[in-house]
Amino acid sequence: MTNDIKTSERTSAGFAPRDHAELTDTQITRRYFSKFEKITAHLARVAGQMEVEGNLTRDEVDVLARYVIKLGLSFKALANKYHMSETAYGLGGKTLTFDRRDSGFPIHAELLQMASDAAQADTHLKGMASARDLKSQMVSQIVGDLSVPKKLQYALSQRLYYEELQRGDLFWPQMHPDVIWRMNKGEGRDTRRVYLAHWAVYDSEVNLPTIYLMELEDTGRTALPKDERRWPQMQSHLMAQSMAGLQLVTIATGFDKDFDELHPKRLRRFHVGPMYSHTFTRQTGPLREVLEQAKSPPGEDWALAWTVEELKSASVKEEKSGWFGKVERQVFALDPFAGAGSGIGATSMERAIIMPERPFQVLAEKNPAGFHDVRKFVVSPGGRVLSYR
Repeated sequence: MTNDIKTSERTSAGFAPRDHAELTDTQITRRYFSKFEKITAHLARVAGQMEVEGNLTRDEVDVLARYVIKLGLSFKALANKYHMSETAYGLGGKTLTFDRRDSGFPIHAELLQMASDAAQADTHLKGMASARDLKSQMVSQIVGDLSVPKKLQYALSQRLYYEELQRGDLFWPQMHPDVIWRMNKGEGRDTRRVYLAHWAVYDSEVNLPTIYLMELEDTGRTALPKDERRWPQMQSHLMAQSMAGLQLVTIATGFDKDFDELHPKRLRRFHVGPMYSHTFTRQTGPLREVLEQAKSPPGEDWALAWTVEELKSASVKEEKSGWFGKVERQVFALDPFAGAGSGIGATSMERAIIMPERPFQVLAEKNPAGFHDVRKFVVSPGGRVLSYR
């Protein structure tokens, strides 16, 4: 197994060294993506369970489910791209690089390259034989030459990769903000439009997909999505602030000050991952021991962290604006139990772990310190989700 995963310490300016690994064997690469196919299928069900428990609304579940589906389609595209690896077949194909230590996910550069490839998908597909022709040629070679059509298999994998990119609707490095109208509050000149804003990024600092939800009130004359001035400014502002290293209070306070007519009432950040696997990752701590002792069959050797940070507006204050005007500013509630200098910059943070049944049984038996307050979602191949505190 170790010969199938090459590791290399790589340093980027401004970041600590990261343990990146390259999958150089076709079968191992397929197992890696098969694992993520199962994980992303479970994520939407976990979000549904959170709705049942009252932690998410229907429109929030729909938003999260769409991002999860896009993430699954991105992994499907990458699985096609790397279906035939360089080492196994010597066909000149590249190998997948993933973050073996910090996230378990493909590195940010993989999605950047995928976005670049998507812009040129039409050009690539014009110069390729159709999937039907490639399959026909493969059958002819197998029957006529009694040989494995490796080059045709590789050509087909690239064809399917670009077809997936051409269809679009994938999870890109940046998923620009959009809004869902929820209701109007008040009447006449005091009317406020209430929106759920949502956006996402594949965070380059931690190599993880991160989803943002913001509930905001709009007191502007023109509805936010139709405002040619505020709408693009808002989108640009939020994308520039969507970094894992920034606390939610920093993001929300900056937004509140830059947009006098937009009032953020609640901001949440969903961290999807890290993914832990005894086979593929090198994270340290109790989860690694749990997965090692579970000895799970292929496809069930994993655990996925799911962390939700939440910031709420506790009250409103007015500040002077110009000579005679006043503007509304939010006073955000911060975690009252955080010690001096150790605040999380949010009202609360809930950690959860999603895992199959066998690793959960080992986790429950070992009961390691630090997991008492971690929510556990236990998933089964049949789609059942059980929730434990």
